[in-house]
Amino acid sequence: MMPKENLSLIQLLTLTINFLIGSSIVVGVGLQAKNDAWIALAAGTMAGFAIVWFYHKISDLVPEKNIYQIFEYVYGKKITILLSLLYVTYFVYLASRVVRDFIELISASIMPHTPIEFISLTLMLLMGYIIYLGIEVLARITEIFTPYILGFFVLLGIFLIASGTIDIQNIKPVLSGGVFPVAKVVFPSIITFPFGELIAFLIIFPAITKRNHSLKFSLIGVGIAGGLLTLSSLLTITTLGTDITQRSAFPLLSVARLVSVGEFIERMDSVVVFIMMLGILIKGAVFLFSATKGLEHIFNLPYRYFAVPLAMIVSLFSILVSVNFADHVEEGLTLVPKFLHLPFQFGVPGITMVIILWKKRKQIKKRKR
Repeated sequence: MMPKENLSLIQLLTLTINFLIGSSIVVGVGLQAKNDAWIALAAGTMAGFAIVWFYHKISDLVPEKNIYQIFEYVYGKKITILLSLLYVTYFVYLASRVVRDFIELISASIMPHTPIEFISLTLMLLMGYIIYLGIEVLARITEIFTPYILGFFVLLGIFLIASGTIDIQNIKPVLSGGVFPVAKVVFPSIITFPFGELIAFLIIFPAITKRNHSLKFSLIGVGIAGGLLTLSSLLTITTLGTDITQRSAFPLLSVARLVSVGEFIERMDSVVVFIMMLGILIKGAVFLFSATKGLEHIFNLPYRYFAVPLAMIVSLFSILVSVNFADHVEEGLTLVPKFLHLPFQFGVPGITMVIILWKKRKQIKKRKR
């Protein structure tokens, strides 16, 4: 048996922030709401609080167990193996999509002539090695870099204001089409991506040392990440305008390229690329860790055995997952939320929670007799 890994509350907080920012800040979230995208993100953050409470509630009902162990408690061994395989596939697919975001970002901004296979393989070797070392190593990475990420967002806002590139008129008229178009973007798009993807944290919650405070720190993490995404959306729309934002593959990167303060501070795009790379690395690693823990439960072998082989599979799938970036984005906006995210993030966990509550109630009645 491998020793139990322990994460502090601060590490949970930083993991949550970086995970939610992850690829969301790369491709942009809620852009279908046009100049009201920031409102959609603010509303989505409110829903995010309810989502993280929901996942914590499931974890608290069966303490010290991850999602695969909860499935076995609820459904028995045979059904659990099937569900575990489905969730392993789901997490591998999500990791592949996140890595594809990384590939497109690097190809477009830094290494346009480098084969995407090499970019994907390099990232996945690093990711597989981090997971092999353990989730604690990943948590320490987030703990170190999170203050720099927060500081960068503050500086970017200050520099854009100083550059005179922000035009507040770009967000007007506010809610010109009413509330319905914004609500349509919030559900299912923003609710499932990025907040619903916190389903992966049902693998991480049992490792938190002070569980009685974990919900509080998770909520703070959701609030900070949601605030940063909302700020990013506001900066993008007020700087670029709605039309350019929607046409841009990487909106925040386009914004950073406009920074020019006194002909001294210019082109902060390299810093933006680093922040995006870090977010993608952390988010992809969490999904990879969640998948390896599923294989650990199925085969009763330490998850570290599967870290590098599964990383290689993700590397391959990240290239095969879509034909090009436009196809990748379209698939992520239309098909994935409805046919994958909703069942895996809310359908199965919702049914599982109902059955757990029913079992608990049944046990209480037996004790009273």
